[in-house]
Amino acid sequence: MLSTRVKLTAAFVAGLIAVTGTLFLAVLAARNNAVYHDIAQYAAAQGDLAARIITDAAASGEKVFATSDTALIAHLSPRIVDRLQAVPGYLVVVDSAGRAVYRSPDVLRLQGTDMATLQAQLADLPKSGEALIFSLDSLQEKVLFVSHSLPAGLGGLSRIASGALATRASTVPREYLLDALVIVPLIIVAAGVGAFVFLGRTQRQLTEITTEVAAITDGRSLHRRLALSEDTTDFADLVTTLNAMISRLETSFGGLRRFTADASHELKTPLAVLRADVERAMMDTSSQNERMVALEEALQEVRRMTDLVESLLTLARADEGRFDLHREPVDLQPLVQEVYETALILGEAQGVTVNLPFTADVVVMGDRTRLRQLFLNLVTNAIKYTPAGGKVELGVGRHPDNVTFAVRDTGIGISAADFPHVFERFWRADRVRSRMSERGGFGLGLAISQWIAQAHGGTLTASSRLGRGSLFTVTLPIAAETPDS
Repeated sequence: MLSTRVKLTAAFVAGLIAVTGTLFLAVLAARNNAVYHDIAQYAAAQGDLAARIITDAAASGEKVFATSDTALIAHLSPRIVDRLQAVPGYLVVVDSAGRAVYRSPDVLRLQGTDMATLQAQLADLPKSGEALIFSLDSLQEKVLFVSHSLPAGLGGLSRIASGALATRASTVPREYLLDALVIVPLIIVAAGVGAFVFLGRTQRQLTEITTEVAAITDGRSLHRRLALSEDTTDFADLVTTLNAMISRLETSFGGLRRFTADASHELKTPLAVLRADVERAMMDTSSQNERMVALEEALQEVRRMTDLVESLLTLARADEGRFDLHREPVDLQPLVQEVYETALILGEAQGVTVNLPFTADVVVMGDRTRLRQLFLNLVTNAIKYTPAGGKVELGVGRHPDNVTFAVRDTGIGISAADFPHVFERFWRADRVRSRMSERGGFGLGLAISQWIAQAHGGTLTASSRLGRGSLFTVTLPIAAETPDS
């Protein structure tokens, strides 16, 4: 199988041959046109000379014809004929009746059917100015004829047809043949060799890059980067692009490893508890009350794992773009009121005051179920991380181009070191305590909330200070008003 280097070299040489051949034919055609133009000018000059001989003779009072009897075939006078014979080339003088009254010696030497061909062609020759090219068998060459009109008053003469051989136009000059058969092939061979050598250098550079990329075949080697050496300077942009891609892959693989580890850890704990509860319920020594307590704890762990799996499926479908939103006009005021009433119940159990100081009557295009999940996630998260006696406020504000839903709390806040990770999956502030306390969760709520906001064409932003509380703000575009509304 031919290598890419050979294929590219062959394609280059083929293209060069095609371009060179086309250029050679174009130059040859232009040269032939110029030669035909020169031959036409030469023939026209000969015709002009013959016409001047005739007109000068008539002006000096000489007889143009040898006889004045119109019943006979007209012939030019011998003195004019002698002068015309000194003009080289093919000359034919035609009278107004279309008869040839003079033929030059070159015309008279034509044999066979060439004379009939000449007469037929001259009958089609334009009156003046244009040229006509045709072939003569005896000469085995082409002859170019031009017509020259004669002035009136020359005894019935009409025009002069003058011709010349087109030998120079029908043959390729030796220098052209030398160029086409020797010089051009040498140039093509030299260019092909140069292209092959240049492509060899390029192929070595690509091979080096390919080898380095092939060495980075799994997630454990993604920390490596392609080196930009002197041999790969021609592909600096490619190397930079590949390094950027590898960096993104490293980040993705790192996130995937963390995600797998966190998901495994989150499932490991409830599974262990579930197993212990089931084993305790199956013990013969346990009482009916102990068995019911164990089964109830097992059921709680099953619900916990169900919530985790549901959250993971939501994010997986969102990442693949397979989670469609059922968009419709949604009035935020009753939706936020519903979320507020739920928050009051949650806050009362935690000893946290929940307020709704302001709300706006505004409509957005969205999925009501997902928007409720978004708002409830933020409110639940604020209550979870606000100590007893704290306060949570939520509200809806309308702006010219968008609407904002804000949740502010007086909770523990987020440190500056943890803040950049607030929307990462399985991330939680105060991780150790949150897993072992009533604040336990999966760390997926904010990630899901951010996806819901972005899927609605909006944003979810956060601001927080450690020990001062946090503020989460959802910005959504306002639905376009219709004439009905």
